[in-house]
Amino acid sequence: MENIYLSRKGYEKLTEELENLKMVKRRGLSKAIEEARAQGDISENAEYDAAKEAQALNEKKIAELEDKLSRSRIIDDEDIPKDKVFIGAKVKLKDLALGEEFEYTIVAEEEANFDEGKISLSSPVGQALLGRKEEEIVEVKAPSRILKYKILKISR
Repeated sequence: MENIYLSRKGYEKLTEELENLKMVKRRGLSKAIEEARAQGDISENAEYDAAKEAQALNEKKIAELEDKLSRSRIIDDEDIPKDKVFIGAKVKLKDLALGEEFEYTIVAEEEANFDEGKISLSSPVGQALLGRKEEEIVEVKAPSRILKYKILKISR
């Protein structure tokens, strides 16, 4: 079993999600099953089947989150060099072909959310940036071409 490295914020988010699934969603699904069961014959009751399926999916998600949290290690910024790209770093890049500038935060796979500018350490861009310093140029192999980025700034 591999360790999962998370920021404190990412760990707290997964913990909150787990608590919500256990305390809120589990109770709601249990109530839905009760109500469907009260309608009579459950052998041909679509509401009952749907509620039982939703309950099974919820329990699966709970088990997955409990496993992830049990294997997680919280990354503290004090332990990481501030001049290199590692998990938790906010990296300002310049696309050398397009001239555009943008920013990514390097996070664990479980925290990745492209819409929020959070990319996984295991993604092609994350892998190319890992351990690099400001002013370095990195190449990322994309399906259509090789992307070239210049690291403008690293912050935490």
